[in-house]
Amino acid sequence: MTLTVASFNIRKAIGTDRKRRPDRVLDVLAEIDPHVVALQEADKRVGTRASAIPHGLIDDHGLFDAIDFDVSHPKLLDRVPDHPVTRNFMERLDTRNLGWHGNAILVKRGTKVLDRAALDLPTLEPRGAVMAELEFDDGRQLRVIGMHLDLTGMWRKRQARRILAHVEARHDAMPTVLMGDTNEWREGGCLDHFGERFSAVACGPSFHSRRPVANLDRILIDRGIEVVEAGVHASHTAKKASDHLPVWARLNF
Repeated sequence: MTLTVASFNIRKAIGTDRKRRPDRVLDVLAEIDPHVVALQEADKRVGTRASAIPHGLIDDHGLFDAIDFDVSHPKLLDRVPDHPVTRNFMERLDTRNLGWHGNAILVKRGTKVLDRAALDLPTLEPRGAVMAELEFDDGRQLRVIGMHLDLTGMWRKRQARRILAHVEARHDAMPTVLMGDTNEWREGGCLDHFGERFSAVACGPSFHSRRPVANLDRILIDRGIEVVEAGVHASHTAKKASDHLPVWARLNF
């Protein structure tokens, strides 16, 4: 049996029609039907910093569970003093994030989460990554890291080294997949650092969704993982759901 992984920069669920449609993001994921998906820009960057896809919508959709990394972002709202005048208003606001610095991992319902962690990455602007160690119905285990790397090459390389160091420090040997928006417009760069252990899957260009020319979104696989099939999901809905198209791969290990 193959196991399908996917990565999708959802741009806070704002599509190319400039409408925020989180339901459309979930529809695209249902079309791909992955066992695990890494999302980028899954939380709103300002304001309440809440999830761009409401947790209740994910629950109602019924296909995925969101991994809780037990972290939250500092918010200006945290400085608002508790007061009877503001308390009712504050309680109505949705401030629950989905991931860490916009990185989130969704898994098919029933997938066992063995461990999870939110990673800080070196950068000039807030960046992070998320890790989940998973066990599937057939007993196979997989470590997944979701990431959204910096806009500058120097910091991308430092972030790659930090992610690799985290993988090497894990106690349990486990097949590992790295997925996310690398912001790497060319071959080489930070991909060379990952290449010490990981190889890039040939998915294809995913940005911009209206006319894909850049391979920004990547799936990187550990030694011993076989790629059966891979590609870019370019359905009509996917082209409208975000300015990135999701990438996917079916793996054997």
